[in-house]
Amino acid sequence: QVQLVESGGGLVQAGGSLRLSCAASVSISSSNIMGWYRQAPGKQRELVANIISGGSTTYAASVKGRFTISRDNAKNTVYLQMNSLSPEDTAVYYCNVRSFVYNYWGQGTQVTVSS
Repeated sequence: QVQLVESGGGLVQAGGSLRLSCAASVSISSSNIMGWYRQAPGKQRELVANIISGGSTTYAASVKGRFTISRDNAKNTVYLQMNSLSPEDTAVYYCNVRSFVYNYWGQGTQVTVSS
């Protein structure tokens, strides 16, 4: 059973930065899509960013230019660098790794941005 272990969430003031990390508990094929989603209270879970094995990335319009997703295939880890955070970024952030044969989710990490 693969587990995704997230870290790096917390409380930060508006304008600040955080870096989220998500590591798979075992080695998995790098032929996958690794991504970050978030869910704010009372809202649906939404895609924040994803990155395919070749390195191409996709970002939600609301985070483009502020967030950067990256991956280290050797470490089975995906990162999300979040800069210029605003209170609207407050949510639980979930890591996701999926391919044609599997779809794994992390337990979520809280990010709270104070004004």
